Amino acid sequence: MTKYMFHGSYTAAGAVGALKDGGTGRLKAVGDLITSLGGSLESFYWALGKDDFYLVAEMPDSHAAAAVAMAVASAGSVTITTAELFDIAAMDDIVSRRGVYRAPGA
Repeated sequence: MTKYMFHGSYTAAGAVGALKDGGTGRLKAVGDLITSLGGSLESFYWALGKDDFYLVAEMPDSHAAAAVAMAVASAGSVTITTAELFDIAAMDDIVSRRGVYRAPGA
């Protein structure tokens, strides 16, 4: 399975809900969503700064990852960003496929 990082921030309404549910409540809700789509939650962290949370999940495919993002975003309480993560072996494969590219104006 492929790993994805989801990160985002709460709207004012989302912050109210997070205060009501607490960290454990949000962990359960997100974990249940990911599991229902065939994935597994690897880590979930709260953060200071631009984003309020970061989580990493293994998902069966990009459609399942997109379904997580859409389910969360459609609730209107969170703005979310999703990124596919690559391990060392995948990065080596990517580098081996770099192809030929001409920079603009070169």
